[in-house]
Amino acid sequence: MATETHATNGEGLADATGVASHSADAAPGMPQLDFGTFPNQVFWLVVTLVVIYLILSRVALPRISAILAERAGTITNDIAAAEDLKAKALEAEEAYNKALADARSEAQRIVAAAKADIQSDLDVAIEKADAEIAAKSAESEKAIAEIRAGALEAIEDVAKETAAELVTAMGGNADAAAIDGAVSARVKG
Repeated sequence: MATETHATNGEGLADATGVASHSADAAPGMPQLDFGTFPNQVFWLVVTLVVIYLILSRVALPRISAILAERAGTITNDIAAAEDLKAKALEAEEAYNKALADARSEAQRIVAAAKADIQSDLDVAIEKADAEIAAKSAESEKAIAEIRAGALEAIEDVAKETAAELVTAMGGNADAAAIDGAVSARVKG
């Protein structure tokens, strides 16, 4: 497609889009910039602004101010409720701390009483155990003394028999009284 330019009787030239340009005698292209229509434009601007003002002042702004007032009231009430809850929380914390201190002192009292009871029971048990140990120790010492006495007698008897056998084995005549006297003298030290 070729672009054609036609000039017809001084009306103007058409560009590549087909829109003709006007000569200097023609009116400007944008009506908003035409100084001849300014008073009309100003009138309608004022009318539009008055209508917008009336709509905003009668409808929108009262609703907005009511919502803002309601929000302010809600915020004030919430702040007051929060302060009340904070005061209650402080009171509850004080009561908790007092109860905790009372519980600790009661626990310390119970522990002290339990320690005293345990100590008294322990003292009684220790005394009883000491008495039982002393009795068993006395019985054990008596039994040990009996065992020693029996062992000494047994040692003397074994020593006498061994001495008699040795004397006989060496070819001598074993005199029981002499062997008994020699073993008894040796055992006594």
